[in-house]
Amino acid sequence: MSTLYMKQKVFSVGEKFTVTDEQGGVRYKVKGSVLKIPKEFRLQSVDGKLVAKMKKKIVAFFPTFYVDMANGETIVIKKQFSFLRPKYSISIGDLQVNGDWWDMSFTVTNGKKQVAKINKKWISWGDSYAIQIRDTRYEDTIVALVVAIDYVKASEKQDSGE
Repeated sequence: MSTLYMKQKVFSVGEKFTVTDEQGGVRYKVKGSVLKIPKEFRLQSVDGKLVAKMKKKIVAFFPTFYVDMANGETIVIKKQFSFLRPKYSISIGDLQVNGDWWDMSFTVTNGKKQVAKINKKWISWGDSYAIQIRDTRYEDTIVALVVAIDYVKASEKQDSGE
């Protein structure tokens, strides 16, 4: 099991995040495109290697992201219809993401087995997440998922005028 922390850089052009480990060492960097349609994010390892490229689908009833992993695999992350709690599907394995009532905590499961737990900090300067990954085989995918969830949450907040 590993714990990562994703923190948004507040004063930057486009969305930028740094993902660190428990000791504060940088593991990943995330950079969002500026004025590009569709919106795109690049997830890179600390040594600058591309881990994944995420692209938001322009026209979709529910927010949908295509994640092109460095190994050539393409993953689709899609927000699902639900009444009270946010829910996302991921197109690999039997991965499912379920959020809490406040849209601040998410559990990633593979069937009935928990793969990861994601918690957004309530009060922070810029968006900040703690990511506990139980199955490290999914680490890159989970980090890409958190970027997609954050973008969906920010877009919904902007659309509601908050």
